[in-house]
Amino acid sequence: MLDALAKAVQEDMRTKFKKKGKIEGNSRDGWMLVDYGDVVVHLFSPDQRNFYSIEELWQDGKILLRVK
Repeated sequence: MLDALAKAVQEDMRTKFKKKGKIEGNSRDGWMLVDYGDVVVHLFSPDQRNFYSIEELWQDGKILLRVK
């Protein structure tokens, strides 16, 4: 699942914005990212999201985009 999401992010950014990102991490670990320098896209498995309490950690942050 995370591999497909990371590749979809890469393809979309390349097509729409001509940006080339680097995928880091491993889907087996439940956490991957796509690095664009100034912007980093983090991808978590549901288990890792719960473990790190991501929503609680960033609860005061402004939501720019929510993807489910």
